[in-house]
Amino acid sequence: MTEHAHTADSPADLAASENERPRWGSMLRGWRGKCPKCGSGPLLHGYLKVNDHCTVCRQEFHHHRADDGPAYLTILIVGHLLAPLLHIVFVTWRPEPLTLFSIFAVGCVGLSLYLLPRLKGAMIGFQWAKGMGGFGDET
Repeated sequence: MTEHAHTADSPADLAASENERPRWGSMLRGWRGKCPKCGSGPLLHGYLKVNDHCTVCRQEFHHHRADDGPAYLTILIVGHLLAPLLHIVFVTWRPEPLTLFSIFAVGCVGLSLYLLPRLKGAMIGFQWAKGMGGFGDET
């Protein structure tokens, strides 16, 4: 029995790794509302409108479509955070229903409004890092 050494240092692997964009860094820059490429220019204007391009590095963004992804992730995160918290608060303190509703309604809306543009930016950062969207600028 002979052992075969598997190396990931073939020329094709090296070329592919040089062309890869940093996924987590791009997503973090998008989360902050900055260009996933340079991290300086604004990604969004208004609340959720994506800029056509970065004002610093000129990277185009008009082709990125986050669609319902950020809304879905927002609902998923808010629901998974507030549902157990609602149960714990209700079982522990038994507050009046109107009080409970008021506090959790404000918390749900506030957390959703906070997360939605950040998740949209992170999703666009992910798309940019993976080369998704069929755009011309590959650099």
